[in-house]
Amino acid sequence: MNIRTIPIRWKISILLLLITTINYIDRLTFSIVAPVIMDEFELSNTDYGNLSAAFLFAYAFGQLFGGKLIDALGTKRALTFAVALWSIAGILHAFGQGFRSFFLFRVLLGIGEAANFPAVNKAIAEWFPATERSLAVGIVTAGPGLGSILAPPIVASLVVMLSWQWAFVITGLIGFVWLWFWHRAYYSPADHPNLPAQEAVQIIEEVDAIDQPTKSWLEFFKYRETWGLMISRFFADGAFYFLIFWLPLYLANERGMDIKAIGLFAWIPFVAADLGSLSGGWAGKKLIDNGMSLDAARKLIIWIGALLVLAIVPAANTESTATFIGLICIGLFAIQFKSSNLFTLPADMFPAKEVATIWGIFGAAGSLGGALFQSQVGVLIDTFSYQPVFLAVGSMHIVSALAVMIFIPRIARLGPAIRQRHSDNSLK
Repeated sequence: MNIRTIPIRWKISILLLLITTINYIDRLTFSIVAPVIMDEFELSNTDYGNLSAAFLFAYAFGQLFGGKLIDALGTKRALTFAVALWSIAGILHAFGQGFRSFFLFRVLLGIGEAANFPAVNKAIAEWFPATERSLAVGIVTAGPGLGSILAPPIVASLVVMLSWQWAFVITGLIGFVWLWFWHRAYYSPADHPNLPAQEAVQIIEEVDAIDQPTKSWLEFFKYRETWGLMISRFFADGAFYFLIFWLPLYLANERGMDIKAIGLFAWIPFVAADLGSLSGGWAGKKLIDNGMSLDAARKLIIWIGALLVLAIVPAANTESTATFIGLICIGLFAIQFKSSNLFTLPADMFPAKEVATIWGIFGAAGSLGGALFQSQVGVLIDTFSYQPVFLAVGSMHIVSALAVMIFIPRIARLGPAIRQRHSDNSLK
C-alpha cells in the first residue's frame, strides 16, 4: 500500500498512537526500575503504592480540570504543552533522592500526562465519523499496550548498560522528538492544507452534524450518562493500573525475576493487550457495518471484555509462571477489548468541541478510582498477599459494565430534545 493513498485521518490516528505509546513508556519507566529504586532507597510496598497513587491523583486532577482548557486551547497547542511538561517531569526522576522527591516528580508527571487522552480523543472526534470511531480509538488504545511492550526491554537495557538515572533521561527525551513531527503534520480538518476534497466532505458531513452551544463545565454533571461514564471508569481503571504498575514488582518479589528477566518477560501480556485493543475496535466497527445499532454494538463488546477479565482471578494461585503470564494475557486482552469501545462513548454522545471536557471528567473518575485502589494495594500485599488484589482486579470490570447498562440506557448523540429533558428532569 502506498502511504500517500492512506486517508489523512488514519495517518493522524498513527501519530496519536505514537504519543500514547510514548506516554506509557514515560510513566512505566518508574515501574520497571522500581525493584532497583526500592532497594537503593529502602522503600516498602506501601511506599510504592502511595507513589503510584500520587501519580494517579495528579492525573485525575489534570484530566478533570484540564479537559476544559484543552477544548479552549485546541488539540494542537494543548498537546504540545502537555508533552513538553511530562517529558521534563520524566527526566527529573533521574535526580530523585528518596520518597519525597519521587512523590513530587510523580505528581508533575501525572499532571502533564493527564492531557493525553482527552486531547487524543478530541482529535478523533474532530476527524472520525461514528462508524469509524471505535477502530480509531482501538488503534490509539493500542498505545498503552505498545508502550508496555517496549518499556521493559528498553528500560531494563538502559539500566543494565548505563544506570537507572539514564533510563529516565533517555525515555524523557523521546517526547521532544515526537513534537517535531506533531507540529509539521497536525491540523484541524478545516485548516489542513492537504486534505483531499472528498475526505473533507465526508468529515464535515458526518462529524458532529448537530451544532450546540458550548456548555459550562458543571452542566455535564446534569446528565445521568455523565455519571454512568464516571462510575464505569472509576471501577475499570484500577485493574489496568495495577497490572502496569505492579506486574514488574510482582515478577521480582513473587516469581524471583531479576531486572534482566523482567525485561525479557514483562512485555508479553501487553502484546495481548494490543491485540485486544485492535480486535475490540475492529469488532465494534464490523458489528455496526453489519447492521447492529451503535448502542448494541458498544455494549456487547463491553460485556464480552468484562466477563473475560475474570480470567485474572486465579492468577496469583498458580505455581507455574507460564500459566500466570497466560492468565494475565487473557485479562489484559479483555480489558483493552472492552476499553476500545468504552473509550468511544464520550465522543459518541457529545460533540467534538466538548469531547476533551467530557473525556477529562470521564478519565479523572478512572484515575481517582485507580489512585484509591493503588493506595490500598500496597497495604493489602504487606498485610495479606496478592490474592485479594487479584480477586478485586478480576471483578471490577463487571461493575464497570453494569454502570454503563444502568446509567446509559441508549448510547447516542445527546441531541437538543435529550439535553432539554436532562436539564428539566435528571436532577429532580
